[in-house]
Amino acid sequence: MSKTPAELGYRMPAEWERHSSIWLSWPHDPITFPDRVERAEEIYSEIIHAIHESEAVNLFVKDNAMKERAVGLLKGKKTNLEKINFHYFDYADVWFRDYGPIFVVNDADNKLAMVHWRFDAWGGKYETLMKDTVIPSIINSSMKIPCFTPGITLEGGSIDVNGKGTLLTTEQCLLNTNRNPNLSRGEIEKYLKDYLGVRHLIWLKDGIVGDDTDGHIDDIARFIDPVTVVYAFEDNENDENHEILKENFDILQNSTDQDGNKLKLVKLPMPGFIGDEEGRLPASYANFYIGNKVVLVPVFGHENDEKALKILQELFPSRKVVGINCNDLVYGLGTIHCISQQQPS
Repeated sequence: MSKTPAELGYRMPAEWERHSSIWLSWPHDPITFPDRVERAEEIYSEIIHAIHESEAVNLFVKDNAMKERAVGLLKGKKTNLEKINFHYFDYADVWFRDYGPIFVVNDADNKLAMVHWRFDAWGGKYETLMKDTVIPSIINSSMKIPCFTPGITLEGGSIDVNGKGTLLTTEQCLLNTNRNPNLSRGEIEKYLKDYLGVRHLIWLKDGIVGDDTDGHIDDIARFIDPVTVVYAFEDNENDENHEILKENFDILQNSTDQDGNKLKLVKLPMPGFIGDEEGRLPASYANFYIGNKVVLVPVFGHENDEKALKILQELFPSRKVVGINCNDLVYGLGTIHCISQQQPS
């Protein structure tokens, strides 16, 4: 029987550990971004420009026409195109965090590998997006690094790690019958331990209202160092997210890291109701991306934008915190963390 990644010495690094690159897919789908594709492209060009000086950008495009479109916008921002590596594939959508590989490292020999989980478009919600489950194989056809295939469904946005052995997730997502109905909680935990090198799990309850992923952790709680978690909290008791986020906070207060140390908790405000007559969108400042030298934070034109940026800047004193207006991006039901995946050095 072959050894698991954990048995071979692999672990999933924390996001603040050194990256060699960020992975993204250029936006194109008018169903995801109704009347907003061009505005989504503009947001992407801002994100790429903000990150590219400190880590390379691996960018999927569908064809040469899309590449030229992206190049034109990036040139307009004076982005150094030598830092952009283009990859061609007829992908369905932009949610790289969820369908892309999760990279793991072996510290003993500095080897990089990937874990290729099954992507089923968040419990079979969007059949046309399911083909993106092949993206890790497409990437590894050129990278040719060890690739582990657990054979179960998991999205990158549903987990967060401190790099030392602790993983954060939610019951709403990982225990959902639309993901791995034949697996018990204990069996799911074993997969996470075997393939990501963690040994301790913290289970929160539910995600925020409007989140079609069934409660992804990257909208509600994130490690920013081995013992510190920023948690989204809604102070307005009349807001439908208030009780959800309070319950998660209560769990965090009683949680520890892998060594039994109490967590340090930092409250991150919510941007209130973002949406329209069709419903609420999953807007959260917790959906930030930690780059090598910058932290990219979604903002929404709300009075809490500046509060959130200030809190995160104090938590990341050696990185520049950059707010990116994501009002048009969140119409696709995700923002900066959802569309990205880091590749560790």
